Amino acid sequence: MNQQTPLAERMRPQSVGDMVGQEHILGPNGALTPMIKRGKIPSLLFWGPPGVGKTTLAQVLANEVDMPFSALSAVSAGVKDVREVIQLAEKDRMFNPNGRVLFIDEIHRFSKSQQDALLSAVEKGTITLIGATTENPSFEVNSALLSRCQLFVLKQLEHEHLQALGEAAIERDNIIQSTQVKHVDWAVLQSYTGGDARRFLNLLEHLALTAQSLGVDRIDAPFAQDQAPKMALLYDRDGDQHFDMASALIKSVRGSDPDAALYWAARMLQGGEKPEFVARRLLILASEDIGLANPAAITQATACYQAVERLGMPEARIPIGQCVIYLSCSPKSNSSYLAIDAAMRAADTHGNLPVPMHLRNAPTKTMKDLGYGADYQYPHQFDGHFINQSYRPDEINHEVYYEPADNATESKLKAWLNARWPKES
Repeated sequence: MNQQTPLAERMRPQSVGDMVGQEHILGPNGALTPMIKRGKIPSLLFWGPPGVGKTTLAQVLANEVDMPFSALSAVSAGVKDVREVIQLAEKDRMFNPNGRVLFIDEIHRFSKSQQDALLSAVEKGTITLIGATTENPSFEVNSALLSRCQLFVLKQLEHEHLQALGEAAIERDNIIQSTQVKHVDWAVLQSYTGGDARRFLNLLEHLALTAQSLGVDRIDAPFAQDQAPKMALLYDRDGDQHFDMASALIKSVRGSDPDAALYWAARMLQGGEKPEFVARRLLILASEDIGLANPAAITQATACYQAVERLGMPEARIPIGQCVIYLSCSPKSNSSYLAIDAAMRAADTHGNLPVPMHLRNAPTKTMKDLGYGADYQYPHQFDGHFINQSYRPDEINHEVYYEPADNATESKLKAWLNARWPKES
């Protein structure tokens, strides 16, 4: 490798022993360890965030079991490229009964027909497929191919893993050694790279070479703040990050933690999420999770949504932040959410029950003659503007859908309802 090769590529592990992290599949009790010892690996799918070693692990496994290795990127490869590798693997089997490893990076980008082209060769064992994806394979890989592969989830690298990589680079890489950098604040580098080993090592190289040119022998927080490029946040508006962070935001507000909720809202907005989406989720939550415990919550959320529509980013972050805090600090109740769902189930269960005659509309004489609206009692003509009469078909008169929750507002509602509709003991 020459000086133009990035540090992450120069430091790429060549054996399982050189790998850091992923102990849950590579450690003594790891799921892949028995396969490696047997010298035979099945077709695999690696799912995990960028820079955690998916490509490296595929190459290392092929080396460990002594299988020829071909790599394709689903971004640029097509069915023709796949078939060429399969033909090559068929020739290999004359000399290597284990076949050939075909590694496909970003396999989720393959269309259904491209994925189908792999099925027969994987089924027969002509190739051992190793696919890598940053997207949930349950959604992005067709079920036929998914059933023929074992899925492993690769985890984001921890701080100690990244530090071990950095220290190994300083110890073994000639270019890093030549910079004469004597001190590196590893925690600072980790804060810029978010568990991505590729980004971490390449940032280390960038800062080390910059330090050399400036005559500096330390990489610390002030130096990194001046010289490190801003990290692009990992977020995909159409993928798992979108749904996972939206879920984290909602669960944080529901759990009454404003700081956590603000963090996830900020991550989404800085990642490029549309502010209208965030505001819409808050509007739903204001009714679903707060509801009658604080009826003003939906008014606040509606005002936030309208403000966001009018403002756009970056100003939209301000009403979103206000709304997140307000909703997080509100008392919570899902009683109205449960009530409407219970009523929906009742409507499904009981079918088309007729409207009782006294509740029917009677705009014509004929309808009145038929009894429409007969015996209806107008509540405003009675004390307290209330009269106890049936408002439902007899078949469901006993069913209860709304159960007031235990909070100040709904306790008053419960007393009010019990005074008018006392439950039978």
